[in-house]
Amino acid sequence: MLWSNIITTSVVLAGVPSAMGYPGMGEQMAEIMRRDNDEFDSKELLGDLITLPDDKLTPTAADIKKILTGSGTPQSTVGWNAPSLGSAACKKDTCCVWQYIVNDMVKDFRGPSGRCTSWARRAVRLGFHDAGTWSKTTAAQGQPGGADGSLCLTDEINRADNNGLQDICQKVNGWYNTWNKQKGYPVSLADIIQMGATVATVVCPLGPRIKSYVGRVDVAKPGPPNLLPGVDQSADDLIALFRDKTIGPHSLTALVGAHTTSQQFFVNTTRAGDPQDSTPGVWDVLFYGQTLGTKPAPPRVFKFNSDIALSKHPQTAPEWKKFASAGGQQDWNEIDSHITIFFIQDFAAGYIRLSMLGLSNINSLTECTKVLPGGTPSYNPKDQSNIDKWLATADQSPTAKKISNALHDGASLLGWIFNLINGILGGLLKS
Repeated sequence: MLWSNIITTSVVLAGVPSAMGYPGMGEQMAEIMRRDNDEFDSKELLGDLITLPDDKLTPTAADIKKILTGSGTPQSTVGWNAPSLGSAACKKDTCCVWQYIVNDMVKDFRGPSGRCTSWARRAVRLGFHDAGTWSKTTAAQGQPGGADGSLCLTDEINRADNNGLQDICQKVNGWYNTWNKQKGYPVSLADIIQMGATVATVVCPLGPRIKSYVGRVDVAKPGPPNLLPGVDQSADDLIALFRDKTIGPHSLTALVGAHTTSQQFFVNTTRAGDPQDSTPGVWDVLFYGQTLGTKPAPPRVFKFNSDIALSKHPQTAPEWKKFASAGGQQDWNEIDSHITIFFIQDFAAGYIRLSMLGLSNINSLTECTKVLPGGTPSYNPKDQSNIDKWLATADQSPTAKKISNALHDGASLLGWIFNLINGILGGLLKS
């Protein structure tokens, strides 16, 4: 697990006199110190950061280096008021056009219920899969791969492990055509993919606001095959696969938590649309407890064999159990608002590392986190009781599929959908 270094933590706490009186703070501080040198975290550098001395790094690259080595902060609350598109002020700021691209993304990513939509969930998966075709082994052989846009630029998208990503590839290619080819802005498809993933993450309720960077270079050559995780792989194989990407077991445990928003469609097509925890479209930690079995999972919750294996493996189980605990959300992704202290959040830090795979120009990147929308730190859906009753069934009728599709689209199960649920479940929702 990656945490802010103890010096930074102490400085922040110095401004909060009552912090040490906050329940559990003593234990949290001990945890920070204990995990500073955790063998299950990677502190490996990537790309040009491996060879460049500190005095040659830009402020952005220096911050990325701190994040990769466990002493930086992977989230940011910084925002801004963007100048008008096309104005002189906008032209001077690399990030300005990204504000308008992100605005387009948010329209597709946030559903009427406040939950994130299928577009958002696919955008997160797209970011994973584009970056994931890199490893130390294949890189040493001179092969391409990483966060380079190749997934949507080549026939890489036609591989079986990318099933379900074809539509989101068309979506991001549409954004690229609009902003790069039609309007002439120098934005790369690789950056659109990774920005889409971090925008989608924060749009999902409770999702972290991950530092986001632009400046990646597109590569129209497929990444190596067989470098993405499979749903039936053993925990040992998955840990080895991710270690070869410089991602340790703790970060791996955090990264698979993206399944918390998911509804699966291709692993078991007879159960297409079934979620991986009871709150699809919400970036919470319920996935961990329901996969592990420490929290009850209704019949409709679908568990990947690989996730079950990771929840029990000696190198990942302790972290899994921590995320499944009462305080797991804070450990996983949140800023503790009670004591105004940043804990380096595992998912955010792990995703930044993932998004840097294959890059040789980290020292040229620009941080544009300020263009991301604000997060949703709390979420209490009015239709959760209806969702719970739907989850309690295993019905796979056409009408039940309409319900799962509505959830996939970020719709509410109040209103028109209520009558459909009543019809298919024989009045199950009637009080």
